[in-house]
Amino acid sequence: MIKKILVANRGEIAIRIMRSCREMGIESVAVYSEADRTSMHVRFADEAYCIGPAPSNESYLVIDNIIAAARKSGADAIHPGYGFLSENATFSERCEKEGIIFIGPSPHAINTMGDKITARIKMQSANVPVVPGTIKPISDLKEAVDTIHQIGLPVMIKASAGGGGKGMRLVKKEEDIISSVSAAKSEAKAAFGNDAVYIEKYINSPHHIEFQIVADKHGNCVHLFERECSVQRRHQKVVEETPSPIMTEEVRREMGEHAVAAAKAVNYSGAGTIEFIVDDNLNYFFLEMNTRLQVEHPITERVVGVDLVKIQIDIANGKELPFKQEDLKQIGHAIEVRIYAEDPDNNFMPSPGTIRHITEPLGLGVRHDGYVYAGYEIPIYYDPMISKLIVWAPTRREAIDRMRRALHAYKITGIKTSIPFLNRIMEVPAFIEGKYNTHFIQDHEELLKPHTHASRRLKDVAAMTAFFDYLSKIETVKKNTFCKRPASNWKNTGRRNNLNRS
Repeated sequence: MIKKILVANRGEIAIRIMRSCREMGIESVAVYSEADRTSMHVRFADEAYCIGPAPSNESYLVIDNIIAAARKSGADAIHPGYGFLSENATFSERCEKEGIIFIGPSPHAINTMGDKITARIKMQSANVPVVPGTIKPISDLKEAVDTIHQIGLPVMIKASAGGGGKGMRLVKKEEDIISSVSAAKSEAKAAFGNDAVYIEKYINSPHHIEFQIVADKHGNCVHLFERECSVQRRHQKVVEETPSPIMTEEVRREMGEHAVAAAKAVNYSGAGTIEFIVDDNLNYFFLEMNTRLQVEHPITERVVGVDLVKIQIDIANGKELPFKQEDLKQIGHAIEVRIYAEDPDNNFMPSPGTIRHITEPLGLGVRHDGYVYAGYEIPIYYDPMISKLIVWAPTRREAIDRMRRALHAYKITGIKTSIPFLNRIMEVPAFIEGKYNTHFIQDHEELLKPHTHASRRLKDVAAMTAFFDYLSKIETVKKNTFCKRPASNWKNTGRRNNLNRS
């Protein structure tokens, strides 16, 4: 049985994994770069080891350094979290060779589902619907033009080894084909070291819906229902919710069955996500599989009542799933928003810096997964997401109202954050009515701009913050110059009492 887990990650996901470890009586080991020496996950773990300089390609992405930390700490398992090495088959293979349990799927499953073209071929053989398009890399521009003519515009050009919107281009016009293919290949090469791209038919009015699956090493596999992830900016998710407001029971059942079939097609074990693109008529097609824990996994945990990290650890320990498909139910509604250190009113520019004050939202049905604290300096080297805010309520409308309340209570000073932007999303009628798709942000650009009265309030807050800064500086000067002031009688009385007690 696993006794000590090294978490090969940082920030909020590292802390989230460590919480489950603590509940299970498992020791946790943190790894950190030189820039993360004061990060909360380092403090939270039972042990911590530095693995290199600040850039991730010199620390969190260096397999040798992570394995060395595991050896030094005596960890018998590694949890990769998400991002970094979480979907790296070489890392999984290396753990296997070193006799360290990799808490995730096999290298074969990672390789098969990590390559989008290979995954499309595998899904077709498993009778899982896929978007019409190519099933091999496009080798030259002439071939790309001919293929697009056959499929018909509009199309999406995608990096075979890609993710996160990199190496992806939407082509609507004939004259944009060559430049878009060239740009996608170039971006894919820079981001993934692989310029292979493929072409898919573009689905108009697309919805991004994913199914959470878990599978053990004994052939058991179930889905834990869907998550609606259509509120996106530049192909990056901003808000997620479950259940999806567009879903019917019949389509949910069919998609869930196809999600399980997709996982079984690669003998999957662990937690994973099958992503689908869905049109307005609820026709759906396989998009990709994420062979890891997802950022938005907490909303599934909340409505289904499971701890996905504990399930991952149990599966790695060789245990069977503790439930069958018919045992699982969705209860209530959950929404998650991602809080970024960026300025939404300045083209979402990153906003690194020192957090001066933070008030986390509390109350019934509120969960906050974060890692920052007052005085913490956000490094410039990593993704700017600093926390996730999750709410649950019996109904979707109540969940939206609860999220608005929680966002209103969430205060961070010293840096810019996406909190005001997220608050505005909660006020857009299309979101409230559940009538939105992946074009939501661009379609409601005007409604998502800062309100005049809100801007005025922000200026007032800034002025007050500056005033309190001024007062604190005066107080510091007084202390440093030994400025004396007559003590009150109350203070003197307290001092006399303390002397008498001693």
